[in-house]
Amino acid sequence: MQLSDYLAQADALAHDARTLLDALDQATRLDDAKGQLNALKDERLVALQGALRSLAAEDRRAAGIAFNTLKTTIQESLDAFVARQSAGGEGQRFDATMPARRGWQGSLHPVTLVIDEICDIFRELGFTIALGPEAETERYNFGALNFPPDHPAMELHDTLYLGDDTLLRTHTSPVQVRTLQQFAPPVRVLAPGQVYRRDFFDATHAPAFMQLEGLAVDEGISFVDLKATLAEFARRFYGASRRVRFGPSYFPFVEPGAQMDVEVDLNDGKGLRWVEILGCGMVHPNVLEAAGLDSERFTGWAFGMGPARIAMSRYDIHDIRQLYDSDVRFLEQFAR
Repeated sequence: MQLSDYLAQADALAHDARTLLDALDQATRLDDAKGQLNALKDERLVALQGALRSLAAEDRRAAGIAFNTLKTTIQESLDAFVARQSAGGEGQRFDATMPARRGWQGSLHPVTLVIDEICDIFRELGFTIALGPEAETERYNFGALNFPPDHPAMELHDTLYLGDDTLLRTHTSPVQVRTLQQFAPPVRVLAPGQVYRRDFFDATHAPAFMQLEGLAVDEGISFVDLKATLAEFARRFYGASRRVRFGPSYFPFVEPGAQMDVEVDLNDGKGLRWVEILGCGMVHPNVLEAAGLDSERFTGWAFGMGPARIAMSRYDIHDIRQLYDSDVRFLEQFAR
């Protein structure tokens, strides 16, 4: 082989390698591009390397320089292809004049927004926040709250037990008992926190959810105080024109017990309707005695609500599972 033929073949191979890589579109994977380039190199680059021996001795130096230049050119063509892929293709390179993409900004969950708003309202009414452990004993979760030993809520199929006497709390009511044991009346506290029940996960129930309870204990507190305070909360939360009503209900730890309904528009074309938002009642004397208080001297009232259901009525949500799906497209509707 003559030197001129060798140099011509080297130039042709460099040209073909560039043409091959330039013809690949943006969707081509890097591994596929390397595979096609290696097929070209295996066929012709190896042949040029072997042809060096057939050249005259005085031509081998020039041919060797051309061979090394060829390898460098092929590698540079591959590097250029990789750069184009990273930049988004020849016709889609980064444009510094384009407006920036909208940045992600975190926000509070709708249930958290509701809890914060409720807490702010009750702080203005003289309440403070009290917290307690999520792993409770049977005494604090049931016994001190006037649950009889054979109450259905204490069965294994309703409560998540961690041991013989330890369970995941089913409500935040134990915080009320702990607060009364620690502080002398007058007491006005809110107890928000996570609770756990062996409920099926459906449109209206969740096995783990936030609950918010309130407690007021002092001398001379009556059911009138309960109604006035909770009605004031409902008007501040839902609007001054909203009506409320109370109906009888049963809870082991209050006597008498009631549920409070509020007129709410669920945006379904049916206008205002009565929606239950919480249970409440006068603290049972047995609960006060279990906390070490004289039930002849002190009285109190308590209430409990599920902020998730409050959020559903506030934000027109019809399936509670949407609050647990972590779908950013859904949650960003409520961002503040």
